[in-house]
Amino acid sequence: MSSARILIVDDHQLAREGLAAVLTGKGYDVVGLADTGEQAVEHARELVPDVVLMDVRLGAGIDGLEATRRIAALGLPVRVLMLTLHDMPGYVREALGAGAAGYVLKDTAIGDLCAAVEQVLAGQSALPLELVTAALRAPVLAAPSPSSLAQVLTTREQQVVALVAEGLTNKEIARELGISPATVKVHVERLIGKLGVADRTQAAVLAVKMQAGEAAR
Repeated sequence: MSSARILIVDDHQLAREGLAAVLTGKGYDVVGLADTGEQAVEHARELVPDVVLMDVRLGAGIDGLEATRRIAALGLPVRVLMLTLHDMPGYVREALGAGAAGYVLKDTAIGDLCAAVEQVLAGQSALPLELVTAALRAPVLAAPSPSSLAQVLTTREQQVVALVAEGLTNKEIARELGISPATVKVHVERLIGKLGVADRTQAAVLAVKMQAGEAAR
């Protein structure tokens, strides 16, 4: 476990202090606590933590999504990991579009939360597969744009990446779409190349981010 510097943002005092105690016990350095989005941005600027654990909904002022946008705009080496009760696909897409490095639910086990922190510290995305699946399957109410997912991937490749997000193997995807596993493999390889990612999981996460960008337009 790393000794990363953590800023916790939550509008409930017990949640903030309880999480701080748990993470400190795990070896993390909790450098600050904030209960509003404005305070989160201020602390991020002054303290430059490695990771900000950010709730989506905050009681007063700007919410966690807007705070994440403002932190990302600072251009600092600060990674934001959303930690929330809300598992709505729209929030997932908006958080990733705002610049969050991951999205974790508050009912996750502490070990899984620590693993997510380590993932974002390593420059990876931390996003439970079921949230990727939901975000990809939910409709995006936005007009098409030249940089939309539909402009990058074919209809079949979009179908394949959505099934990848559900955790299906190539054989299972082939059965679902009525094509051969070899054809699925070709589609997966092509969409990975088009999206410029290293593997199929990263492809699914990036597809969600692209949808988030479409929804924001």
